[in-house]
Amino acid sequence: MPETDDGVLDLEVVGLRRESDGVLSVELADPQRRLLPRWEPGAHIDLGLPGHVRQYSLCGDPADRRRYRIAVLQEPRSAGGSRFVHERLRPGDVVEVAGPRNHFPLVDAPRHLLVAGGIGITPLLAMAAALHGRGADWRLVYGGRRRASMAFLGELARYGAAVDVVPEDERGRLDLDGLLGTPQEGTAVYCCGPEALLGAVEQRCLAWPAGSLHVERFAAKARDDTDLRAFDVVLRRSGMRLAVGPADSALDVLDAAGVVVPNACRDGVCGSCVTRVLSGVPEHRDSLTDPDRTDVLLPCVSRARGRELVLDL
Repeated sequence: MPETDDGVLDLEVVGLRRESDGVLSVELADPQRRLLPRWEPGAHIDLGLPGHVRQYSLCGDPADRRRYRIAVLQEPRSAGGSRFVHERLRPGDVVEVAGPRNHFPLVDAPRHLLVAGGIGITPLLAMAAALHGRGADWRLVYGGRRRASMAFLGELARYGAAVDVVPEDERGRLDLDGLLGTPQEGTAVYCCGPEALLGAVEQRCLAWPAGSLHVERFAAKARDDTDLRAFDVVLRRSGMRLAVGPADSALDVLDAAGVVVPNACRDGVCGSCVTRVLSGVPEHRDSLTDPDRTDVLLPCVSRARGRELVLDL
């Protein structure tokens, strides 16, 4: 299996394809064409770009271990990642890739409702294929601004009536009240898209049975940083105690002390820095962790509810 010493893959760009207005798919393979690590629907990779690390959902075929496929939206206000992929990345280039990681796994359920907005279709593509292959009871509702801007419509056409394509300029916005207004026992809801869609879906699913809703974010949720408290992290293996000030992140303090914790986004969305908590109660400020979990911490943004956390480091 291809891998560098730090667990990061060096992969070659072997294909670029325009999937819609503003969306470019990128195919990656090992330069020696060795098999790539396995992945399941919902997984993403961290793509290393000049000055940036960005998370992209894998949207190809999990059975094809020769290639990974991602899709990148051209963002007018890009911080550099989207612009680099669209304007400079070319076949033959080699990029660093970490993962795959999966914080959005497809769970077993009697029924599945997939809700996509724009580029949020990417993690749901492999889910749709997997559910179709199982003969499952599923439906995908896919919204976008214009049909021409909605990627992978050709691939989705093979599912027929199971997929409802809703371009806003033709049919208006997604009818979330119609889709989610009545809680349904036994239905797993999966949603990926812009924050406005995620927030609207989360609000409508408050009355649904616990665990029904699953969302994927690649931009951090808004956080209130006005009243952060100091705390200590205690490292069980070394016995080291480190003070985390109100303006510090635990990850920065660990870095400064020479404690290596894998990390990529440093904003609570990729999950690469997840660390086991042995004692204390975490305050989860990331976009991944269930608020009630006490056994893990994303030290890039999350903190302690009390005076200290004991970490498995």
